Amino acid sequence: MSREGKRWFSAVPLFDPTAGITVLEPLSSGSGWWVGAPSILFDSDSQKFYLYYRRRKPRELGRGTYCAIAESSDGISFDNIWEMTKEDLDTPSIEKSSLCLTLDGKAHLYISYVDPKTSKWRIDLLRADSFDQLSPSSRSKIFTAEDVDAEGIKDPYVLVLGHLYYMILSYAPSPLQAKGVKEEMHATADVYNTGITKSHTGLAVSHDGINFRWEGDILSPPDRGWDAYATRISCVLSTPPIFTAFYDGSISVDENYEERTGLATTVDLRRFERITDTEPILISPHGSGSLRYMDAIIVNDQIYYYYEYVRADGSHELRLSVVELQT
Repeated sequence: MSREGKRWFSAVPLFDPTAGITVLEPLSSGSGWWVGAPSILFDSDSQKFYLYYRRRKPRELGRGTYCAIAESSDGISFDNIWEMTKEDLDTPSIEKSSLCLTLDGKAHLYISYVDPKTSKWRIDLLRADSFDQLSPSSRSKIFTAEDVDAEGIKDPYVLVLGHLYYMILSYAPSPLQAKGVKEEMHATADVYNTGITKSHTGLAVSHDGINFRWEGDILSPPDRGWDAYATRISCVLSTPPIFTAFYDGSISVDENYEERTGLATTVDLRRFERITDTEPILISPHGSGSLRYMDAIIVNDQIYYYYEYVRADGSHELRLSVVELQT
């Protein structure tokens, strides 16, 4: 019997994280050694997959090291075509960013990094004719934290709906009682690991992929539960007549950097309904259980799920699980 025959409408098939394929390994073993935060695209013209990822080492060794864009014919074996180090931005850390092939034929990379002047997360745009031609020196501002009255803004995810560009991103609202804690919030150049504010998801919209209008909050952490500290949407799948979103959740600042994956749905990309209100839907069996920063695309009636996954030694690797779309 088909899923529709069972009245299972718009329910995406999931996967067994332990059966995934390792796409990229961290530089070393142990806590703080990560590779992941993926952004994935498939270009039907070139028949190529394009993957953005970042590498990181433990905070005591300098945090974020570099990010790269890699190319693949099968979505599994990737070769770098572009790299950028944190020194290119004079920043202590680079995080999740978003690839976009625009309607006017340009290659965009929306990159999140810590602003060296303010120690707050921000988002810039690198724009070129192709991903391998992107230049850090020609970047332009998309959002600073001050633009949205927040303490940080990062981890963009960009999709095109009709002729509009939707940017879904993580932001840290300024706490109501911010007086006296401003310096403490940014002392580590990462407000998200302080516990003073939380990780919310917001939305911005653009007609050209360059000038974005902030529209505000679309998914906030609940008052209690496994995701009471963070509800950070990482990717969206079109599952008509709704959209299905995966988000990174954590119960408190103690789970910052080790989030697990939750599920939400929406009809308009503005109001999201949390499905996983009692527990995450996808976790790793190891250590913290972290499975985060998922990105997913549909290619030839298959869903390619890329995700950052904690290993038994505490490091994070980048994995891929491919599942068939079901009718």
